[in-house]
Amino acid sequence: MSPTNQTLHGSAATSSGVVAAKATLEGWVHSTETFGTADGPGIRYVLFLSGCPMRCLYCHNPDTWHRQDGTLTPVEDVLADIAGYRGFIRSQGGVTLSGGEPLVQPKFCKAILRGCKAMGLHTALDTSGYLGSLADAELLADVDLVLLDIKAATGRTYRKLTGAELKPTIQFAEDLASLNKAVWLRYVLVPGLTDKLDDIRSLARFAAQLGNVERVDVLPFHKLGEHKWRDRGQDYRLERVQPPSEALIEQTREIFRAAGLLAH
Repeated sequence: MSPTNQTLHGSAATSSGVVAAKATLEGWVHSTETFGTADGPGIRYVLFLSGCPMRCLYCHNPDTWHRQDGTLTPVEDVLADIAGYRGFIRSQGGVTLSGGEPLVQPKFCKAILRGCKAMGLHTALDTSGYLGSLADAELLADVDLVLLDIKAATGRTYRKLTGAELKPTIQFAEDLASLNKAVWLRYVLVPGLTDKLDDIRSLARFAAQLGNVERVDVLPFHKLGEHKWRDRGQDYRLERVQPPSEALIEQTREIFRAAGLLAH
């Protein structure tokens, strides 16, 4: 199945006078959060799209892995819903496309982003970067901020954690730097997996040399989504892993700060 589907709504006259159906772009929407404060600056309308090619061991939204986990929704309906909140989010907030992995549905994302910019709204794209090659220049032109989740600093750890390769994310990060596109780097700190200090220092040096990383958010591992794995009959392999200590979280932030980055 393609990332987005087309269904027919309405009609339009062609040059030959024949009435043709008008195509409406649809995409798979999982859910929305209308007053989000953790996915970009200010108060955000967060649109969670379904579908993701990665299988992160700590994923707290395994119910977004497959497109059909969501509801097939016309782009006009999404934009109409966003418009209802623009009075709250226009001044200091905006709209964030998240998931799953939003770039599984690049055409749908592009249409939503274009509509949001037409409403004068700040836009953010929350992505792993693994499908960054699908974010073309037209799509990125309507993105004000990329929330880039670099899940591990080495290819070996990245594969163990996600089942995917690190290289596409690194390439996407470099592409964003060449465009001087604002990035907030996200790094999930998982004891025993992503807490190796030398690896974190390597990632900090990489992020610092990009020149477009405005801040780094060090996110402590949690197990709030563990029940979703069980509900889906999936084996949650991090059951015995505990959240990182406050000391380790602060030590990780200090590594990024030492590289000249703003870290929270």
